Amino acid sequence: MPRLRNFHFAALLMLAFFSTVPSRSQSAAPVRYRVIALAEAGNGVHQGFVDAALAFLEKTGAKEGFAVDYIRTTDPITDDYLAQHKLFVQLNYPPYRWTPVAEAAFKKAMEQGTMGYVGFHHATLLGKFDGFEMSPFFYDFMGRIQFKSYIPEFATGTVHVEAPRHPVMKGLPKSFVIENDEWYTYDRSPRPSVHVLANVDEGSYQPATEVKMGDHPVVWSNEHYKARNVYFQFGHHGELLGNGNFQELFLNAIHWAAE
Repeated sequence: MPRLRNFHFAALLMLAFFSTVPSRSQSAAPVRYRVIALAEAGNGVHQGFVDAALAFLEKTGAKEGFAVDYIRTTDPITDDYLAQHKLFVQLNYPPYRWTPVAEAAFKKAMEQGTMGYVGFHHATLLGKFDGFEMSPFFYDFMGRIQFKSYIPEFATGTVHVEAPRHPVMKGLPKSFVIENDEWYTYDRSPRPSVHVLANVDEGSYQPATEVKMGDHPVVWSNEHYKARNVYFQFGHHGELLGNGNFQELFLNAIHWAAE
């Protein structure tokens, strides 16, 4: 996928997050539940975002009483493993390379609502990639879309909230800016299959680009599944964790999906 940028900033941001995390012997809250954070193996193009997001999760968990289990392959995922957790966070791991056991266990958890889900960016890389066929389950779960294109040079865009009363949007302004992200386009809008919470105004892109899809949802929830779930299309680089509106979205999503 597109080239990595600004690892240095993301590393500094991660260190800033960790520097404020209280030690277990000081003021950390007792662990009330566990969170899975799944990310791609290797030092890939999304590692800056993964590092910053993990730091955010660790800091938040220390305050609010959850622990984070970080995995870089789906090999550990079984029914029993998922049953030990209240929330699954997909930090840019794609919707392929899942073991059959892992995908079946995750599908069951989403259908039965035994845990919540927060997904980012690469989770909608749907299609035939790296020799893998597209997963029928993830195709349905992510809104019956296939990846079409992206903005390789990145762009800053204005996001408009469509569902201000949804818990994930609590405290957010009607519109906010996401800086310098890699916006995906798909073969169709997921809107007919999901509850859209926010969209990006493609006319606001700076710099302007011809990579557009018209109706462009970027935050949504698939209410056909019992599990509380939300997907954020942005999430390419670590600088995003320095955006106060994104931090609010992430925190809201954790609170809502883990309930």
